[in-house]
Amino acid sequence: MSRLSPAGRKALLTVHLVTSLGWLGADLVLLTLGVAGLRGADPAVVYPTAGLLVTYLFAPLSLVVWLLGLASALLSPWGLLRWRWVLVKFAITTVMLGLVNLALLPRVRELGALAGDASMHLRADLVIAPAVSSTLLVTVTVLSTYKPWGRLRRAAAPVARRAVPARPGA
Repeated sequence: MSRLSPAGRKALLTVHLVTSLGWLGADLVLLTLGVAGLRGADPAVVYPTAGLLVTYLFAPLSLVVWLLGLASALLSPWGLLRWRWVLVKFAITTVMLGLVNLALLPRVRELGALAGDASMHLRADLVIAPAVSSTLLVTVTVLSTYKPWGRLRRAAAPVARRAVPARPGA
């Protein structure tokens, strides 16, 4: 796979950072709405708003961040399978992307449709899920900053083929 120029890498990194911060910001807004709903704010306002936020901002940003992270890993010297911290970040983000689209999105849409009739368990989900995902997003940010651990085990270098002399009489 070809590499990006330094300017291209910086541009890709900038867009990745901006969208990642947007995802974290949307997550914190979702958490705020969840806490407001549990503390007695009007459910007819809070939960449909959360549904709109997840549908039109949170879920799309999760996909864009994942795609930009993959592109950044593949098109930069870091690579996807060279460093443990990159692979762990990608794994966390992949799991989050799946959970956002397969679990959170339908759950929050259901919550928005039910509004005031939602159970306490469903309302608590709007606090627990964004609290966990905000923690994970901060974790991947820390991984990006500190770049812990080392390289993944390198593949063995290919053995140079030596010319095998032909057997006499063969």
